[in-house]
Amino acid sequence: MVMKKIVLDTNAYTALMQGQLAVQQAIENAEQVFVPVFVLAELLFGFKNGAREQANNALLQEFLKLQGVSIQHTTNETAQIFSELQLDLKQKGTPIPTHDIWIAAIAIETGSVVVTYDRHFLNVVKARVWGELK
Repeated sequence: MVMKKIVLDTNAYTALMQGQLAVQQAIENAEQVFVPVFVLAELLFGFKNGAREQANNALLQEFLKLQGVSIQHTTNETAQIFSELQLDLKQKGTPIPTHDIWIAAIAIETGSVVVTYDRHFLNVVKARVWGELK
């Protein structure tokens, strides 16, 4: 799958930092890499909750400086998509974590592919999900 625009999930960023080549290649081949503000918050929490907060934060700041990488905030359109996705998932009886619905909404809004290792994103029919799910 050609992925010109991608949205990184928290676990994809973590996999990248652990040396996962598949995630690195997805990022290198993308023209735009969106880091949703929710992913940023989850990463910062993880750093604060761990033993290497400063080192991990420094790595993240360097990553965010890379060409084509940007933090993606929500818009009114994101909120509209979120509400539709959440209702659809509720009606199907396939809820997923709230932050992941926001991540999916951002991916739909930006026309991006979600790079993740979470299979529950497959429940979001309108979201395109990276094919390397483990």
